Amino acid sequence: MKTIKLTKMQGCGNDFVIIDYPEYEKTGLKMSELAKKVCNRNFGVGADGMIIPKLNPENKEADISWYFYNSDGSTAQMCGNGMRCFAKYCIDNKLVDKKSFSVETLAGIIKPELLDNGLIKVNMGKPILENKKIPFWSENGEKKLTAIDREFEITPVSMGNPHCVIITDEDPMKLAQTYGPVIEKHEFFPEKTNTEFVRVKSRMEIDMRVFERGCGITLACGTGACASVVACVLNNLTENKVKVNLLGGPVFIEWQGSADDKEQDIFLIGSANYSFFADYIL
Repeated sequence: MKTIKLTKMQGCGNDFVIIDYPEYEKTGLKMSELAKKVCNRNFGVGADGMIIPKLNPENKEADISWYFYNSDGSTAQMCGNGMRCFAKYCIDNKLVDKKSFSVETLAGIIKPELLDNGLIKVNMGKPILENKKIPFWSENGEKKLTAIDREFEITPVSMGNPHCVIITDEDPMKLAQTYGPVIEKHEFFPEKTNTEFVRVKSRMEIDMRVFERGCGITLACGTGACASVVACVLNNLTENKVKVNLLGGPVFIEWQGSADDKEQDIFLIGSANYSFFADYIL
């Protein structure tokens, strides 16, 4: 009987299986195959994604790297909640020797930091708003799309991965359930998209529900929270420091950008928690 050791973690209910590389090598599986296997909630451990630390990053400016896979076996350029869990795991397991370090991702260098209160603060870099780089395409350049029976005004944003933010007065969960699967595969987003439905409560607080690319509805999405605040700030609906209420709990976003100054780093602050350690039977 072949087993591997793994760790289950979650940030605001967005859950991840973390497997050290030597344990992964025991499986004889492709990473995408292992991700689909362990993330399966009926026949595996159950998770939104799988993370494998990579100790020798190709970019020498980084302290460490990772392999990140969604539950469907696809890769993701970046995951904010996953990064918080990864940061805590790296610090606790002495994969890095400092509380603030840099991680090589497909979205570039990301910098997490363990705060004195136990929360993890992640410098998520600068939001990308140029259509071609998101990537987002529409025939006439308008920021509108039609899904099923509705036309939505949207704000396309990339946080290293594409997001379609829709600000609404309606129940964001009902909209995510109905329209999320359709918008994910909309032709305007050639690499598919994460979709956030946002209801503004005040200039310092929003509710957000997300349909994640490759995962479906999840309890939280860190990059989605960042993209949502960027959209709200650009539409002059919130201040620059915002509490984002997700299905799995709150995160806090700080972005000093504006419609006139979009070249500012955005910060994600939230918890990262262990669920369990296990020997997994392959």
